[in-house]
Amino acid sequence: MNSRLKGPIAWLLLPITVAMMIFILAPLLVTVAISVSNTPFVTFPPRGFTLDWYWQALQNPDFQESLRFSSLLAIGATSGSLLLGVPAAFAVTRYEFPGQSAAATALLSPLVFPVLITGVALLQLFSMMNSNNTPLNMLIAHVLVTMPYVVRTVSASLVLADTTLEDAARTLGASHWRVFRRITIPQIAPGLAAGSLFAFMVSFDNFPISLWLADAQHNPIPILVFQMIAGVFDPSVAVISTLMIVFAMVIVMILERVMGLQRAMAI
Repeated sequence: MNSRLKGPIAWLLLPITVAMMIFILAPLLVTVAISVSNTPFVTFPPRGFTLDWYWQALQNPDFQESLRFSSLLAIGATSGSLLLGVPAAFAVTRYEFPGQSAAATALLSPLVFPVLITGVALLQLFSMMNSNNTPLNMLIAHVLVTMPYVVRTVSASLVLADTTLEDAARTLGASHWRVFRRITIPQIAPGLAAGSLFAFMVSFDNFPISLWLADAQHNPIPILVFQMIAGVFDPSVAVISTLMIVFAMVIVMILERVMGLQRAMAI
């Protein structure tokens, strides 16, 4: 829709929109401002300007190890979500079977179920199973909470996909795999991209699940930040937070540049 609001409604919505933008952006801007303060403690407004905290954070071996572990965990969770979520999206979108609606609801339930409770339940489950492999436990848990994003975005793309193109390709002798690779995937590519983005960011930035399942040898970045705040709260905490903000913004900008956010989210 390209129509523009005019009249009293526009004047009413404008201050509300501005207030919402300030409410959303203010905490991010405060974090960025604190990260360049030259004081050895957190203060606002910041005093002076320095980038030494960035150098100190990047040279911190704990941060380097947490960044490596969080990145590998997020990549693994995204891959697992795609491997499980794409077939699940096809099942609940393209096929009819008893309990189809219930299955679709169950697949999306982690989006509305309290993540903290999910973390406690998974901790108890792994404890009963005597599963002491922390990376594997966290991978399973992160796939559980990220897969619904893939199912949701891919399902939306499948609804909008033109199935007549697939039927035409099969009529002309194309195999099911060739139809999927050459016809279906290009049509649902925006949904795949958006689902992968959401899955990666949710896993990379997940705190409630990691809080229950992480250990001293496997510390994701959110847990590291939590520990730093509980210990010595200096601007390096704001530096790590700022880097995560920039990282998320870069990924969103890449998705917008390559796919377009509205198309990627099947809007």
